[in-house]
Formats: sequence, C-alpha cells, structure tokens
Amino acid sequence: MAEEASWYVVHTYSGYENKVKANLEKIVENNPHLQDYIVDIVVPMEEQIEIKDGKKKATLKKVFPGYVLVKMFINDESWYVVRNTRGVTGFVGPGSKPVPLSEDEIRAMGVEQFETVVDFKIGDSVRVIEGPLESFIGTVEEISMDRKKVRVSVSMFGRETPVELEFTQIQKL
Repeated sequence: MAEEASWYVVHTYSGYENKVKANLEKIVENNPHLQDYIVDIVVPMEEQIEIKDGKKKATLKKVFPGYVLVKMFINDESWYVVRNTRGVTGFVGPGSKPVPLSEDEIRAMGVEQFETVVDFKIGDSVRVIEGPLESFIGTVEEISMDRKKVRVSVSMFGRETPVELEFTQIQKL
C-alpha cells in the first residue's frame, strides 16, 4: 500500500454526522484489519461567535451539515463497511463509485494541515507583494509557523514600523 489514502465525502442523515463518526470509529476499533483501510473520520467544524443577551458565546458549528469526511483506501470491504454504517445514506459521487477529494478541495476545506515551507528567515529582506503595503520592502523580524504569519519591519514615512502579514503576502528578495 504505497499510495496514500484519499478523502471521500459520505452523505448522512441530517443531525447524524457525529453518530456516524462514532459508529465508524467503533467498527474500525473492533475490526483491527480495517485500521489499515479506514485512516481518519472527520466532521468539519468551525467556531462561531454568537451574541446572546449582550454576551459573546463561542459555539462549534458544522461546516457541511449532512456530510462526514472519511480518509480511506477504497476496496470492496472498506466501501461496504462505510456504506452500511447506521446513519450513512451513501458516498458522494456518480452512482455507486465514490470520488476522492482533490488536494485543492481538501486544502480549501481546511481538513488536513499541509506543512508550510517558507524560503525566508529572520533578518531577510522581503518585498510585500499583496495588500495595502504592496511593493514596500522590509526585514523579517518574527516568523509564526502555527499562525502562518510573519512580522516584517517596513520603513514608512522615515520610521520603521512592524507589520504582521500572511506568508503569501511577501516574497524574499
């Protein structure tokens, strides 16, 4: 199994997403040979801030209600197990053939974190290539890999000003 498992979208009854995830995890746990085929099960969630009675409250909301993402190697057995899990109505794809998500789709959904590779380091000179400070040149002061941001000291009006930018907004000189 040299190839990598792919992400598939599984359609569920509305409100059954977490039950399907739990049921699938239980099935995989009870059948160790399935652990080689069904790698990960995710119900994509995002934090949402609600203001109720003047108070802020953070709640988790399903990004795709009625869908669960499953990272798996597809074969007759893994397909059958997922397809026949309680609460599952089927795979997303034409007919009975599930279609794996592309890397771009996975990235857009934020399901998997891809390792970010930066070609600059602290002290490097960079050009801002996007945003309100476009074409300004500055020096990298701090790199935050977990937040995917960089602090750059930019010369504005004769004074050095630290600005926080996304990795994609700068280019090494």
